[in-house]
Amino acid sequence: MTTETPQKGKILLLATLSGGYRGADMVGQGHMDYPPNTYILPVMSSAIFPPKFYIDAFEKGFDAITVMYSGTDSPYKGESEKTAEIINETYEKMKELNLDLRRLRLAAICTVCVRPFLEEVQRAESLLEEIGPLPRPLAKQGVAANVN
Repeated sequence: MTTETPQKGKILLLATLSGGYRGADMVGQGHMDYPPNTYILPVMSSAIFPPKFYIDAFEKGFDAITVMYSGTDSPYKGESEKTAEIINETYEKMKELNLDLRRLRLAAICTVCVRPFLEEVQRAESLLEEIGPLPRPLAKQGVAANVN
């Protein structure tokens, strides 16, 4: 008798050092938990990742991505606008690949935002419980090659 455990999807958090990452640090200092299938990538700015980065992350194993940035409080001029523009471009690429747009989320998280940080992680976890991990490969190579 074999029992299969349902596979949990992997969650990627792009957490800016001026926002989401400090929220993650506060969660750690408070000895609070979030799911072990969550991976945090600290970044200087969320505006440096092109749509291809997100599509590649989905292709290579992540099932939900949350971009945690400091929003309009960013120390980098134009970061919030540029990040929103990139995410909107990525949504268009996701539509072409028939990916559920809820898999990618942009969230403004401040430096002391413990509860919002945890809520965003739980939102991604709940989404994956609802829709499950992505089937891979995502699309034919010809389609994926057109992503910028």
